[in-house]
Amino acid sequence: MTSTRATLLQVAERAGVSLASTSRALHGTGASPAMIERVRAAAEELGYSPDAIGRSLRMKKTFQIAFAVADIGNPVYVEMMRAIHEVLAPHGYRVVVMTTGDTSTSTTDLVRSLNSGFVDGMVISPLRTDDRLIEAIQQAAVPVVVIGRALDAHGISSVSTDSAGGIGQAVRHLQDLGRRRIGFLNGPLDTTPGQARQRGFQEAIRADSPTEIAEDFTVAAGLTAARRLLTNAPERLDAIVAANDLLAIGAIHAIRELGLSVPGDIAVTGMDDTEIGRVFHPTLTSVSLGSTERGRAAAQLMLRLADDDGQDAQQVTVGPELIVRGSTVPAAGGLTEGGRR
Repeated sequence: MTSTRATLLQVAERAGVSLASTSRALHGTGASPAMIERVRAAAEELGYSPDAIGRSLRMKKTFQIAFAVADIGNPVYVEMMRAIHEVLAPHGYRVVVMTTGDTSTSTTDLVRSLNSGFVDGMVISPLRTDDRLIEAIQQAAVPVVVIGRALDAHGISSVSTDSAGGIGQAVRHLQDLGRRRIGFLNGPLDTTPGQARQRGFQEAIRADSPTEIAEDFTVAAGLTAARRLLTNAPERLDAIVAANDLLAIGAIHAIRELGLSVPGDIAVTGMDDTEIGRVFHPTLTSVSLGSTERGRAAAQLMLRLADDDGQDAQQVTVGPELIVRGSTVPAAGGLTEGGRR
């Protein structure tokens, strides 16, 4: 390795290709896999690292895409982030993770800050959406892709899912197992997922059933709300549908506090099919909303918009899928754990 900083020209000469081909290969676009491997090997051999500031000035791009969510510790967002990175990294983009805050106002302020030019685009998954936020996204200086509500009618590219339908799948699964006294543990109703999942439960049950609303979509909030649900139900529940996996885990803790078993006494379902639900005991029956697939789809939309911001808004929908595991499977017989419905 030389004592001075290697240049793009030296990498091109070492790889035996043109400057233009070298640049494309290093960015992962417009070059064959063999060319990319050859150029990157030459760059590594020479110790070449791109001049990010110079490249940004020349191309008028930061090569950074923001990923903004309400809770960066939520396992759903972690899975999305990984998928977004896997799509964007080969094209030379870094993912900058940001928090939207808890309110639509803080989320709107964050979107408006895009006008300062610190990123080339944003993938955002807001918990709460209102007209001010929609307007800010429409007026943003860089492309914005929303994971959550379908907003193509507003000229905004988005990736959505049918979480209401997913709750319906969970309810029908429990009913198929003979569970009849089913309670619902939801998160805040002023959020997009809270509203959709409440609607899904009401449509699936079509009767008054015990329901508790947690202060947040977390284990701690789920534990507190599940205690109320179990205490206030007019008769002992034999199943709980939770609006996400973290609430479901809180519910299982509350059930155990009463000396009851899962799924023997009370079956529990979650939503999101997170890693923590897959390793929890008992393993958690959950409705997958395709976190990885939604993240990948959002990143692919972002790449198209980054190349051509004049494209029409596009809508991608990822369907729900029930994954049956130990928190609902009877101790003897019944469905095979880990089965898909």
